[in-house]
Amino acid sequence: MIGYGHQYIDDSDIEAVVKVLKSDYLTQGPSVTQFEKTICEITGAKYCVSVSNATAGLHIAVAALGLETGAEGITTPNTFLASSNCMVYNNVKPVFADINPVSYNIDPVEIEKHITSKTKLLIPVHFAGLPCEMDKISAIAKKYNLHVIEDAAHAIGSQYADGSYVGNCKYSDMTVFSFHPVKTITTGEGGAVTTNDEKLYQKLLMLRSHGTTKDEKLLTKNPGPWYYEMQSLGFNYRMTDMQAALGCSQLAKLDFFKKRRREVVAMYNKAFADMKYLKTPTEPENVSSCFHLYATQIDFTALGKTRSQVMAELREKGIGTQVHYIPVPTQPYYKETYGYKDGDYPKAEKYYEQELSLPLYPGLSDEEVRMVVSAVKEVIG
Repeated sequence: MIGYGHQYIDDSDIEAVVKVLKSDYLTQGPSVTQFEKTICEITGAKYCVSVSNATAGLHIAVAALGLETGAEGITTPNTFLASSNCMVYNNVKPVFADINPVSYNIDPVEIEKHITSKTKLLIPVHFAGLPCEMDKISAIAKKYNLHVIEDAAHAIGSQYADGSYVGNCKYSDMTVFSFHPVKTITTGEGGAVTTNDEKLYQKLLMLRSHGTTKDEKLLTKNPGPWYYEMQSLGFNYRMTDMQAALGCSQLAKLDFFKKRRREVVAMYNKAFADMKYLKTPTEPENVSSCFHLYATQIDFTALGKTRSQVMAELREKGIGTQVHYIPVPTQPYYKETYGYKDGDYPKAEKYYEQELSLPLYPGLSDEEVRMVVSAVKEVIG
C-alpha cells in the first residue's frame, strides 16, 4: 500500500537517537538547544522554542499574547482543528474567513470583512505548504493593530515570494511548525514556535514548562541555585532530547526532502495536466512551496462517482488517499458552541466537497509515482 504520507527515516536518524539514549540527557538537554538553534539558522528567526507538538505550540503562542477574555481571532475554515482550538483554549472566540479558491489559503479580502472591535488576532494557515499572502495579511494587521501567528504546520522549508523562509516572523509575531511523521521533517511528535520578540520568547519558555523560570534576570528573588519561580500558569509541553536529536538529523535533509517533494509534484502535474475531472494544485510565481500535500480537486458529480467510491477503488489498486480538510465551522462543536452552520463559508465548503490528497512523500520512487498516476487515470479517467 502506498499511503498518502510517510516519514523518511534513515540510518543517520537512528544513530542520532541512539546517541542520545546512551548520553546523560534524555530531556532538557543539549539536543533540544541545538535543534532550536538550527531552526533559527534555517528560518532566520531570532528565537525558537521547541514543544511537544504543534497544537501545544499554537496554544502557548496565543497564551503568550495575553488577550482578554471575549477577544476574537480570525483563521481559515480549511485547516485542522488545532488552528482554531488554540483560541478556544485561551477564551478567544474563533471567527473564520473564507478561502481563495485558487490557493486554498485564507483570503485577505475575506479577513477584512470579519474584523470587528473585538478582533485582536489573525492566524493564517499555510495550507499544504503554500505560503499565504503574508504581505497583505501583515498590512491588514498593522491597519487594525492585530497580532499575527502563522500556522506553518505544513510549511517548514517553504519560501515567500521574496525568497525568505517561512518562520522568519517578518510578517508575524510568531510562527508555529509541526513535526508529525507525515510532515516534511519529523520528530515523531513535536513542534516549534519561532519569534523575533524577546518578551514573547521568555513567555513561551515559561508557558512550555509549567510557567516556571530560573532565569536570574526574571526572578523576583534568588536565594540559591536550586531556586525557581512559577510566574504564570503554564504547561508541560517540553520536547525530549530523543525527539530533538531526530529533528536535527531530519533538518540536515530538509533540502533533499523539499527537492524530492517538488519533483513528485512536477511529475503529477505533468501527468494530470489534461485530465477532464481532476484539477492540480497551483503555485504562484516566485513562491516556493515545500508541498506537504498534493491536494487535488475532483469533480465527483461530473465523474459520476462519489469520493468514497474513488478512494475505495484506488485503495484496491494499492493507493492510499486522504481528505484535507473538513471545514472547521461545520464540526458539531463549533456549530453548537458558536452557531456556525453549513453554507457559512461556501468557497471552503465547495473545495472540501471536491478535495482528495494523493500520495506525496520523499520516499516515493519514480516507479511508485507512475503506479499512482496509472491508478488515478484508470479510476478517474
